[in-house]
Amino acid sequence: MTTQLSLLTPSGHLTLGNLLGALRPLAARQEAYDTRVGVADLHAMTTAHDPALLRARTRELAVLLLACGLDGSTLFVQSRVPAHRLLTYLLECVATTGELGRMVQFKEKGRAEPSTRASLFTYPVLMAADILLHAPQQVPVGDDQRQHVELTRDLAQRFNRAYGPVLVVPEVVVPAAGARVMDLQRPTTKMSKSVGADGDGGVVRLLDPPAVVRRKVARAVTDSDIGADAVRSDRATKPGVTNLLEVLVACGGSADGVTTYGALKKAVTDAVVAVLDPVQRRYAELLAAPDHVDAVYARGEERCREVTAPVLAAVERALGL
Repeated sequence: MTTQLSLLTPSGHLTLGNLLGALRPLAARQEAYDTRVGVADLHAMTTAHDPALLRARTRELAVLLLACGLDGSTLFVQSRVPAHRLLTYLLECVATTGELGRMVQFKEKGRAEPSTRASLFTYPVLMAADILLHAPQQVPVGDDQRQHVELTRDLAQRFNRAYGPVLVVPEVVVPAAGARVMDLQRPTTKMSKSVGADGDGGVVRLLDPPAVVRRKVARAVTDSDIGADAVRSDRATKPGVTNLLEVLVACGGSADGVTTYGALKKAVTDAVVAVLDPVQRRYAELLAAPDHVDAVYARGEERCREVTAPVLAAVERALGL
């Protein structure tokens, strides 16, 4: 069975964009693939962090993955599978400083800072280790992460040429539908779970209550067009309206008969609340059953330790260790 892998960083609270762009497609395909989904807590340590907050967000994300219907997947927390850290150093011996310095994330978050953690510079190698350990044939990824997966492919191919055909070179798969839900306040920017409280007005989180969803959608950016065809999709000239229309359709709603922005926002609110309601109900049930959550992740982590150990061992042998 083909392996499908996805990791999410507990750098904030999961959003509607995460659900529509990544989690729902993963859940829909999990029966047809050997699907493994990880909480990438090590990824959250590339910048200054609060340990207690990291633990809390890791737990919230772990529970939400189950609440989003990924019961049929192998679920794990990255740091509990030691091979992820071990393979990272071995791949750092294959990567070059030049290619890591060209990574967009380092350019945006680290290069201009007076002091940057080395882990931010080498983070793409950790991501490559995550992927190559599980030997997936496909890696579903948003456009903003494509560069990292391309680096993974480069490292795997370089390793195989130098030391033998050990690593599986994965295929990049970008989901076509709902892959990029945009911020409601900044519709040219992807909705992000890492946005702080001061800028979260355009971010719909999975645990936002209906009243909060209603307020955020009501304040969503549209434009000054009041013509008969104001409610139409046009990413270049009407990014806010286009985003609302795409969210509406992705949530199972329809814009048929919708001619005003007020009606559009009401339809979007109703559709989003309907999608979030079962997730929030299941999340509450799981919070009341912590032993069940722990058991699911314990099983998943044990399986991940078993399947990654041979890959790590093969890399070590190929390197002469």
